[in-house]
Amino acid sequence: MKHTISRGGTVAAALVAGSLILTGCSNSDSGSGSSSDSTADLSGTTGQLTGEGATSQQTAMELFGAAYSSAVPGATLAYNGTGSGSGQKQFIAGQVDFGGSDSALDPGQAKDAAARCDGNPAWHLPAVVGPVAVAFHLDGVDNLNLSVDTVAKIFKGEITTWNDPAIAAENEGTQLPDKEINVLYRSEESGTSDNFQKFLKTATGGEWDTEGKTFPTKVGSGAQGSSGVAQQVKSTDGAITYVEAGYAKDLGTAKLDFGAGPVALNADSVNKALANVRFSGEGNDLVVDPDSLFGQKEAGAYPLALTTYEIVCSAGYDADTAARVKDFLHVLLDNQDGSLGDKGYVPLSGAFEEKLTTAVDAIA
Repeated sequence: MKHTISRGGTVAAALVAGSLILTGCSNSDSGSGSSSDSTADLSGTTGQLTGEGATSQQTAMELFGAAYSSAVPGATLAYNGTGSGSGQKQFIAGQVDFGGSDSALDPGQAKDAAARCDGNPAWHLPAVVGPVAVAFHLDGVDNLNLSVDTVAKIFKGEITTWNDPAIAAENEGTQLPDKEINVLYRSEESGTSDNFQKFLKTATGGEWDTEGKTFPTKVGSGAQGSSGVAQQVKSTDGAITYVEAGYAKDLGTAKLDFGAGPVALNADSVNKALANVRFSGEGNDLVVDPDSLFGQKEAGAYPLALTTYEIVCSAGYDADTAARVKDFLHVLLDNQDGSLGDKGYVPLSGAFEEKLTTAVDAIA
């Protein structure tokens, strides 16, 4: 049955609507997202829920936090977007109720997290999904096609000018300037950097050979946070970066060729990729198998997407904290609608969303 929540003062009214990359998501247009698939009443436990981590979901957390306070008067969310690495560390240390991370805990961290959860495993719930744009600023060029191999070579520093023959061959008829490519990357530990590198390594079949939350500083310069790299690109002609779609609304976004022709970043193309995702975690630990996402070459699918995890204790919270965590996550799942699409995220639906609901219900 549906969660019992108050919809007074909708989230959309609390936020300024923006015209972003993701539009036309089918379940947000029809109003048939997870709000019709809920399974339990909210507890109504008041107080503050704390979270920290991935900046990629900061805007989504603002939206969900407003919905949470509306649904449970007297309950609030305090989410601090400091990066995935910090979110993992603060969750393990017991400083926050949940961690936001664009990458899963490693085995050592998972062991430490279980200790923090009173001997119970931590679960990864990929509750916020946002595609990553290869965003650029190139005066005179509005449309750009790039193969994944070319993207890898740009970020390795092997392609250094915008009129390089490799880029020109992928953009016939476009006048490309003889201008230096200014690569920008995340300067701090970042799950976006981790996932972008995993994507390149998988999608290029070996053209890219590094992984990790720290981007290799072989070329270009760094900026702090998603907003930092986006702002630097916006102010720098010739710049390129990788950034979540919600931060790329004022930038050019390349159509990427994953192997079956250039694909535009939009809700339909991302959802087409999400439909093929497999999970590698056990039971309700929903760790996304990256190869099942990043290795896709299906025509019309855009698999360069971040599945941002809410890292929670499966059990081991005190009763009030457990109730707040479950209430918040159920509200999050009840608000998979057009507001998310407007903010650059993908409203979840289908089997992907159903697995999340099952996991949230099982938190003890």
